[in-house]
This record gives sequence, structure tokens and C-alpha cells, in this order.
Amino acid sequence: MTPRPGDSMRLTRRALLLAATLVATSTSVSRAADPDDPYAGLRHRWLDIALGTGYDPAAEPYASRLAETGALARAFRAAMAPTAGSLWPDRPYDPPSGITQSYSRLWTMAQAHAQPGTGSTGDDALLTDVIRGLDHLSATIYNPATTRYGNWWEWQIGSPRLLMDLTAVLYDHLTDAQRQAACAAVDHFIPDVMLTDYSGTSTGANRVDLCRSVALRGILGRAPDRVALARDALSPVFPYVTQGDGLYADGSFVQHTWVAYSGTYGQVLLDGLGRLFALLAGSEWEVTDPARQIVLDSVEHAYAPLIHDGLMMDSVNGRAISRGYLKSDDRHVLRGDHFHGQGVIAAIALLADGASPAERQRWYGRIKDWIERDTVTPILTARQFGVADLARLQAVAESPTPATPAPTGHHLFAAMDRAVHRRPRFVANIAMASDHIAHYECGNGENPRGWHTGAGMLAWWAEGNGDQFTDWYWPTVDWYRLPGTTVSTRRLPDRAGGEWGEPKPDVRWVGGVTDGEYAAIGQHLKGLGSTLQARKSWFCVDDAVICLGAGITCADGVPVETVVDNRNLGENGTQPFVRGRGWAHLEGHGGYVLPYGALRTLREDRTGAWSDINATSTTERATRRWQTLWLDHGTDPVDATYVYVLLPGADRHETAARAADRHWLSVLANDGARQAVRVPALGLTAATFWQAGTVGPLTASAGASVLLRRRGHTATLCVSEPPRTGEPLEIIWDHPVRAVLRADDPVEILGADRRLRLRVTPGRACATHECEVALG
Repeated sequence: MTPRPGDSMRLTRRALLLAATLVATSTSVSRAADPDDPYAGLRHRWLDIALGTGYDPAAEPYASRLAETGALARAFRAAMAPTAGSLWPDRPYDPPSGITQSYSRLWTMAQAHAQPGTGSTGDDALLTDVIRGLDHLSATIYNPATTRYGNWWEWQIGSPRLLMDLTAVLYDHLTDAQRQAACAAVDHFIPDVMLTDYSGTSTGANRVDLCRSVALRGILGRAPDRVALARDALSPVFPYVTQGDGLYADGSFVQHTWVAYSGTYGQVLLDGLGRLFALLAGSEWEVTDPARQIVLDSVEHAYAPLIHDGLMMDSVNGRAISRGYLKSDDRHVLRGDHFHGQGVIAAIALLADGASPAERQRWYGRIKDWIERDTVTPILTARQFGVADLARLQAVAESPTPATPAPTGHHLFAAMDRAVHRRPRFVANIAMASDHIAHYECGNGENPRGWHTGAGMLAWWAEGNGDQFTDWYWPTVDWYRLPGTTVSTRRLPDRAGGEWGEPKPDVRWVGGVTDGEYAAIGQHLKGLGSTLQARKSWFCVDDAVICLGAGITCADGVPVETVVDNRNLGENGTQPFVRGRGWAHLEGHGGYVLPYGALRTLREDRTGAWSDINATSTTERATRRWQTLWLDHGTDPVDATYVYVLLPGADRHETAARAADRHWLSVLANDGARQAVRVPALGLTAATFWQAGTVGPLTASAGASVLLRRRGHTATLCVSEPPRTGEPLEIIWDHPVRAVLRADDPVEILGADRRLRLRVTPGRACATHECEVALG
């Protein structure tokens, strides 16, 4: 990373001299670009992005990472044994993942040759074997004479991306014929139609990956039309979408048409665009489409709300929640929520080079806060990163920008059926499913038991719980008892409902309303492979999440349960669990208030392996202790209900006091037509109208979410229409109103005197519309 004015890299004079010496004496890659050769200049810029600059290779963590790269490279070189069907015996071409993995090993070897401090820097014998391996793959499998088979991703994204990186770093050591062979392979496997037609697998993050390979192919092959094609093909990625793959105006990110995917495919999109923006900046192919600002805005609007203490919430990581330790991972890196979060953070650091100074400063403040708060897997030494990303992140950490904690508030991602509630001492995340967002995604042998992850799963983190979903959570959890869900205990087969986001419930009423601080969220739940139906609401307030369920009906012939919580206590956890009259408390986690209903509990040890839920993961097994809390609705319930209050981070005395306070919460309704609460101390009344009706002082003419906040002599009424019919609806608040202070455009005032009458024309995005009034 090239230092900018104002950046504090804090490099010592010795480090600068050492770096200069290494660059000057290296026999591997010359970084001195010819100013009259734009292709050479862009190639060298790419090497700076990919291999890193501005770091001291003798300092940690770079020294260790470079040494590890060298050790891996030497091991790969020793084991390389080319045959007609493989380059390494343990990485056969069939399945085609072996091709991508072979290119990945060659890339490690090439880095060891090109980078300083690896113990193999400039090693001519290593260089010879890298090129030999590249030629072997070209001759035996990855060439225009091959018809692709198996997983398309390996041929069109995984392999060409690595092949172009290899060609870039080895460029001066390759013949024209070898470079042309690499370019011809990319032309064959990524034909023009992949970038001229925005459909199928060439959308969203996939499109960015394809453009990355084609842009480099154009630069390395000195083909300006290829670079221009790649640049122009990015433009369909930028605008907000209203269905299918891409970014939505509310910050949602969807891939595979029906899957919430901010944390994995979203990371790929952000990282890829950051690299391409930086690569092409100032050249004749610079990305100048004004819509690129949407991508820059997404950092704070779409990604940051989903990051907590360095982790990315698993509700937006799709089938990747099942990966853990992959068999094919030569570095043995845990691919959990912190892995995904740190990938997004590194992408933001990369994208910052193309942002405005104000944006860059804000992003740096957030990155520094995540760096400081992630104590589970420290970001500045994270094993997933090479020295290039480590150097960029270290530069941010050492910049003068102060750390900026995440703001409290509520963020509703209605387009992907997710919600995030952030308070001073906890963060909660709700995951739902509808006819436009899948129950779960499985595929390629991954995540076959994610059946209920969209059944109202309520994940939360209080202070000190940063490893709750990291520490062997998914291999050892009871998949029928995910926290917050209401489920039929009917046993399901692996991959129930189909693959690639196919299992979607035939329901539309999913979503809610928020004023940016509090929220009312609702889900019409239909069980996967089940007759179960339920109406679930969450009212997210100052220090609690109020959870209501109604209309719970099922005819599967098995018990139906609502899982109040299922906490991972770690290995041999001994955290005290205490019960009182109408409450329970788990030390180090939080409290639960249950006005009625018998809470059932279980503390058990569960053992599992990542390979149980992912065919590509390791078979190592581990045991974790679990504390499960649930409400049993019985076998084949009809219109069963529940009420409980979650108090994340609360201590035992706070929990008992809240349970004893009969005035804090009033449940105004809890049935199949309406669910509503009032919290007088907060001036809050919130309602989920499953259909037209009245509850307390509020009336709705159709299905709606309503949030009413009173503050002194004013009140704000927030309305949304989760059924997404787009039809006008009327809301009445039976309370005297003196004047309307402001109202959003879709809100028409029908009356504002003895009571407030509104007509809202909501559109189809489940957006919140507000009206503020002075009280009479």
C-alpha cells in the first residue's frame, strides 16, 4: 500500500532501506514500470495490490507470514508430481476443484519466489517448477480444447482468477506463447457473452469476479477491448435492484436470487470492486460510472451494520456457515463468522483508496474500532491474510484517525428478511424467510441441515460473547433447536426442500417497521417440510427484545417447540443457570422473563465434526456444552401462543427486577390477527397487524407494522406494509392531535384533530414511512 499524505505508516529508516534493497536486488519481480507503457504500469500496480507494499518484511506479523508462505511453497514443490490427470496426487482434476486448488498452490509458490523474506526469494529452481506446473495445467486441462464439466465456478472464476495473478507475477519470466496460452484459456472459459448479458451466473459478486479476470487478461495480453469490456460490464452491478441478485436500497445484498449473502458473496463484490477501482484509477479505463457511488455508500449502509466486534453475522453468510476447517485449506484457517467479517473489513480498507477523504476517515474509524474489539481472532494477525492485506490493515491501525464505535440503533434489511438491533451492551440479529428469501441454502455438499436458520432465528451477542457462534457452534448445535425459532420436531432429511435456495415458504407477510432506534418485526412462519404455521413478532426496544408468538398450529403428529435460547457454553462450560418466579438467568450471557408458560431446560454436551455438515471440511471432532431453553407447545397444537422477554447482558438482579415490574410491559394483543405491546416508560406502542383490525388506540385497514413513539408534547407514528401489496392503507391513532409537524411523501393526512388519520401509499419495498405530530 503506497502511503498517502497524512497516513502514519511509522516505518523506521532501517525498514525503508531494507525494503528498497529487497526491491532493488530481487531477481523475481521488477516493480519499476515504464511510464510510456500503460499495460506495464497497470501490471505493476496490480502486483502492488496483490503482493503488498510499504511493510518491513523483517517485522511481525509479516516475517512469520512470509516464512510460512516459503515453507508451504517448498512443500508444494517437493510434492508436485505431474500426471495426465493431476499436478499433485492429492488434487486430481476431477472434480474440477482440483484445478483451482492446483493453481492456488502454484500461486503460493510464485509468491514465495517474488516476495522478500520467504526463504525462497528469487530461487531459480522454484521459479522453474512454478512455470513447469503452469505449463502442465495448460497442456493437460485448462485450455481451449477442454469442455468444462462439474462446478462452473471452478472454470470461470476460481481458476482464471489465479491464472491471471500467476501470469502477472511471472510475466517477465514467461514467453509470449505462454502468456498467449493463459489469455486464450480465459477467452475460452469466459466468453464475451458472460459479460454482455447480465443474467444467470454472471450477476452481482460473480460478475465482479469475471470482470477481474477479463480486465487482467486485457492488460497482460495488451488488448484494450478486453479491458474496456471488463470495465463496462461492471456497470450493471452498481444500481440498486428490486429483485434478484445485487444491492437493495435498504442495504440488503442477495445472491443466488433468494439468499441473504452480504458476508460472503457481498465480500467478494466489495473486494473485487476495490481492486478494480484501484487498478484502473487514472488510466484510460478508469471506472467513472457515477453509480459506483452506490458501492461506496454500501460500506456504511449495507455492510457495517452487520459487523459486530469483527465478525459478520452468520444470517448473511449463507451455506458458508458450515465450512469451518476445509480439507483443501493448506493453511488450516477457521472459516467462521470472524473470518467472514475480517474479509469484509479488509475489503473496506482496500476500497478506501478510491473513496473521498471524508469517507476514508469515517471508514478508518470503524475499522480501527473493529480491530480493537476483535479479541477472538485478532485482525492484525489473522491467518487468512497475506502480507498485502495485513499491511493495508496495519496502515489503518496506525493512522491518526480515532476509533469510532458502531452507533446504536436498528437496521431493518427488509429485502433480505433480516434485522439488526444494536444497543449499548448487546447486538441482536433476526433471520426470517419468505417467498423471496429462502429458508436456507445448501449445495456442493455444504450446509445440508440449515433447515430452520430462517425460522425466526434470533442470534445475539452481549459483552464477552464474541465467540458464541465461532467456537464449534454449527457442528455441535441441535439443528432443531436454533435460538428464537418455532419448529416442528419432525425429522427432516439432509438438503430438505432442495438446493441453491430453492426451499422458500409460500408467505409474503415478513418484515417490519423501525424509527432507526426501536422496531416492530413480524414473520408469518410456515415450516419447512411441515404443516406448521405461526405468527411471530419481535419488539426491539432499549435493553430488551420482546418476543411474541401466536396462531401456532401444526398437524405433523410430533411436538412443536419455541426455542427461547440455545447458548454455546464452550468446552466444559460451568456458567451458573438460575431460575426464579417468571424468570431465568444464565451467568455471563443474560436474562429471560417469562410471564407465563413452563420453561424447559437442558444442559448437555454435544459432539460433532465440520465434515458432518460439509463434505469439503475436516473430520476432526469436538465437544461443546450447551444450555437449551424452550417452550413445549405439545403435539399438534392449535393456536398456541408464547410471550417472553430477552435481556441480553442483564445480570441476575436486573432480570429478577424486570420480572417483578408488572408495569414495564403491557401485551395489548397476541393472536393470529394482531400482536402488540406497550412499554410506558419508553413512550412506545408497537403493533403487528396481520390483517385489518384494532389494537389499543391503533387501527389499520390492512396488514401493517406500526410503531408509535411519544416524546413529551410530540409523537412519531411509523408505518410499513410488510405484505408488499403496494396498495394504500389507512392508519388511525385514537388520540388528540394539535398539528402535523412533518410527514413523508407517501403519507397523506386525512385528519389531525380529535384523532390522527393517515393514508399511506407504501410501495413494495416494506419501507418505513413517518409522520410527526404535536399532541393536543
